[in-house]
Amino acid sequence: MAITAAMVKELREVSGAGMMDAKKALVENDGNLESAMDWLRTKGLAKAAKKSGRTAAEGLVGVAVSGGVGVAVEVNSETDFVARNADFQSMVSGIANVATGVEDVDALLAADLGGKSVGDTVTDKIATIGENMSVRRMAKIEGDSVAAYVHNAVADGLGKIGVLVALKGTDNGIGKQIAMHVAATNPASLSEADLDEAVVAREKTILTDQARESGKPEQVIEKMIVGRMKKFFEEVTLLNQKFVIDPDVSVGKAAADAGVEVVGFVRLAVGEGIEKEEEDFAAEVAKTAGL
Repeated sequence: MAITAAMVKELREVSGAGMMDAKKALVENDGNLESAMDWLRTKGLAKAAKKSGRTAAEGLVGVAVSGGVGVAVEVNSETDFVARNADFQSMVSGIANVATGVEDVDALLAADLGGKSVGDTVTDKIATIGENMSVRRMAKIEGDSVAAYVHNAVADGLGKIGVLVALKGTDNGIGKQIAMHVAATNPASLSEADLDEAVVAREKTILTDQARESGKPEQVIEKMIVGRMKKFFEEVTLLNQKFVIDPDVSVGKAAADAGVEVVGFVRLAVGEGIEKEEEDFAAEVAKTAGL
């Protein structure tokens, strides 16, 4: 397969590797970006990829908590101008409050919001503001108590990142601190048991290949892998991560010391996984002005 300059550029951007290393990785892996990334990591030429999706779409995440139920809803718009619009913010806030009583996006779109369905409300807002919008996704969580945190907040319960943390036990303030931690670190799962088995297997394969590059005996390699997998779990699972408020303890230990147990979390960031054509600022202004 022919390796193009664009392919090399893309791999360099996601891996931080040099141009020649990136090109060699692609050649060795027939142009497959993911395999090339693994090859670079095996050779110690790239850091582990943190796959959180490219944030490109605009809009807001709204969070709402009612008793032991919390919900986060992502509502997208085409431009950030609309996300700063008071009418749009009011709509997203209303949608989030309605979402506490439904189970999925389809039910949410059919639910009543001020005498109209949520779906019709969004359609009317599109006609009023003149820009496409959509209720993209929602996530719901339950516990004895649920703490919420919104990062880059533009209004109460509205921002670019919305986090909910469900606790077993009475929250004494630790819930919001853990929610802030989740916003900052974006853990892949609550614990080792919740991690995708394919992700674990892939990481173990990469770490094994890395260890074997050292040329050390197999029994030494096995111990190296155990230690490196433990470190991996400490980096990507919430309960094992070092607590940003107190790095001397894990999140799980901090929760236990506060008399609670973290039973789940939700983190939604605007535009995760959505690709959008780049548009310069002048063009964005022109679109918003209807030019």
